[in-house]
Amino acid sequence: MSTYDWLLMIHVTGAFLLVGGGTTAAILNLRALYAERPSEVALLMQLIQRVAVPAIGIGSVTTLVIGLWLVHHAGFSYGTFWVWGAVILWVVANALGSRGGRYQARAGQEAARLAKEGGDVVTPELRTLLRDPVGNALSYGSGLTLVLILILMIWKPGQ
Repeated sequence: MSTYDWLLMIHVTGAFLLVGGGTTAAILNLRALYAERPSEVALLMQLIQRVAVPAIGIGSVTTLVIGLWLVHHAGFSYGTFWVWGAVILWVVANALGSRGGRYQARAGQEAARLAKEGGDVVTPELRTLLRDPVGNALSYGSGLTLVLILILMIWKPGQ
């Protein structure tokens, strides 16, 4: 295998971690919306923090670093539209996901508090946190941005 093949394999693995982690977070977040007990919500939000977030972080760093290395190694120009577009979208996706994750973390903290107090009944406040339109829009906007990055990586417009 050539250096290019190794770099491409690592880059694609990072992309799978990033997209897989984002998908996992989305599924767990959707499941939390319909959970009947705060203890379930707290568990789902902990899974996001312990499983999805590390995968997203590792995948995010790997895709950027190895992706830029691939651009150099393959002889593409850093000034090409699809390269700059992907980097800008990468920043946007990470910013949106980070902000959206803060809303989910607040919901998880409230759910853990409710579960610990012994009531284990979903309150209107917890429902409001889980269904927050801003937090959900940020998180799902991050996922949509990742899809746009994948389109740029496959299509490479301007190349």
